[in-house]
Amino acid sequence: MTLLLPTDDTHLLDFQAAAKAVLAYLQGRLGFDLWMITRTEGNDWIVLQAQDQSYGVQSGDVFRWTDSFCSRMVKGEGPRMAPCSTQVRAYASAPIAQQVPIAAYVGVPLLYHDGTLFGTLCAIDPSPQNPKILDELPLVELLANLLSSILHADMKVAEQTSLAERLQAETLTDDLTGLYNRRGWDYLLAAEERQCAKYGHPAYVAVIDLDNLKRINDSQGHAAGDELLRRTAAALRQSSRQQDVIARVGGDEFTVLFVKCALTPRECLRDRINQALKANGIEASIGLAERHPSRGLGQAWLAADQAMYREKQCHRQPFKGCLNQGNEVLTTGGCL
Repeated sequence: MTLLLPTDDTHLLDFQAAAKAVLAYLQGRLGFDLWMITRTEGNDWIVLQAQDQSYGVQSGDVFRWTDSFCSRMVKGEGPRMAPCSTQVRAYASAPIAQQVPIAAYVGVPLLYHDGTLFGTLCAIDPSPQNPKILDELPLVELLANLLSSILHADMKVAEQTSLAERLQAETLTDDLTGLYNRRGWDYLLAAEERQCAKYGHPAYVAVIDLDNLKRINDSQGHAAGDELLRRTAAALRQSSRQQDVIARVGGDEFTVLFVKCALTPRECLRDRINQALKANGIEASIGLAERHPSRGLGQAWLAADQAMYREKQCHRQPFKGCLNQGNEVLTTGGCL
């Protein structure tokens, strides 16, 4: 079987396409029912691509990293190739071995350019394999190193692409606040979703709706309301980073896309927004949701909007004991 690495229109190797080709090649050459390209993020083990014949695993699935054989392989507790994994104590005792039938394993780290862990190229099978398969480990390691190199080059291209997309979206701005408008938001949300789907980047969507814009417009005039909108835009800039996307998507509704926010607790992000708004004398309802690999940023936006609406209902009925419903607190990690 020949390994053909596809290229895009610029004749550069694309990580996603190269990974798909490598998985198909290795499954054809070595067998194994399931081959995967994975990404680790905290204790999430995210399946970016899968070549599966029996386990029912697909792209976007998320498992516990500490349950996996790969987590033990990375720590050096087990070999990179185990023709009979049930004879390897570290693998036989791994929680995932109690959940699905695994009798053979292959796993090699995929690394960022600085040597830190991105994820793994790995495979499992429900039946033991011929010990001669150990002769194929150098090939698997070579392909993993190749994928790591392609990953580095592809992510550099992705950074430039993201910058170009931001520049292109500069024309899609709201005249009053200088933030992106709804069209700019839709464009950049879709662009970021493509990056998240390819590399497994973590991301959050926040929805902020002002509580008293209509009252200020009615009592103080639209000039005061416009000033409130500009102050809100400034506060959201204070609570976000340069790479984040901030938009005014409706009359008094704003959104923030927090990109590549690894190990950042949801409540940490929410508190940053809330503190910036309060420091500027702004009353608002906030909803925040994390992107799930199997659902994407569109669903995260919908979930954040629903959480914002629930909080707004609580602000209108403060004695119902429902404040912050839908904005669960996460307690691991640190602020950006």
